Amino acid sequence: MSIVQLRPHLYRLTLGRYQAYLWREDDSVTLIDTGEAGSGPGIVDALQQIGLSRTDLDRLVLTHFHDDHAGSAAEVASWGTAQIVAHAADAPVIRGQAVGPPPNFTEAERELHARVAAGLQPAPPVRVDHEVRDGEVLDFGGGAHVISTPGHTDGSIALHLPEHRVLITGDIAAEHGGEVILGVFNLDPAQAAASFRRLADLDADIACFGHGDPVIGGAGAGLLQVAEALNGEQPEEFPGD
Repeated sequence: MSIVQLRPHLYRLTLGRYQAYLWREDDSVTLIDTGEAGSGPGIVDALQQIGLSRTDLDRLVLTHFHDDHAGSAAEVASWGTAQIVAHAADAPVIRGQAVGPPPNFTEAERELHARVAAGLQPAPPVRVDHEVRDGEVLDFGGGAHVISTPGHTDGSIALHLPEHRVLITGDIAAEHGGEVILGVFNLDPAQAAASFRRLADLDADIACFGHGDPVIGGAGAGLLQVAEALNGEQPEEFPGD
């Protein structure tokens, strides 16, 4: 486990194979995603490194239902009174009331997924306290705008904090080999590409992805360049789901 401060209020948590993000302000602490099941101790360790305890967490935002993002949400929910937030379309899957549809794999993606997701445990069901939809603004970071990004899952979301020019993309975008790419393992690749193009219209200096390193400085221009060239092709290798 490691924690790196990216901006005065923004931290990246590396949790084994996966990652999450933390937004800390004087009066609120928000966690975005949780990594896979069993990541709870790593999250607690990260909180302690910056002088917080697990009961200081006010909010958990899940960008989508996949096991590498919601895997430890039930454990986080058990720590205290943190509000669990997810898009209305993914909330039934997160609660365990529905089965999430699988990605529309290409053959190359199917083989890749079998490698990178080996041993990934199902995310235990967890309550969702607040179902969000596109355009809603959450009360942190000067206003965190919920951007609906269907295509990876029906209820995938990104968060845009315009006051700080920060974009947290979930899995609709990723970084691989030093380049920004359209995320892989999508339910609807064409819809995912359209969602990616939407993110390129946002003003962002830093972009934080579900997989890969953040882009710090001029992130919006980088997203726009990829969006303009987007043709649906995917890389042969990609380290995540």
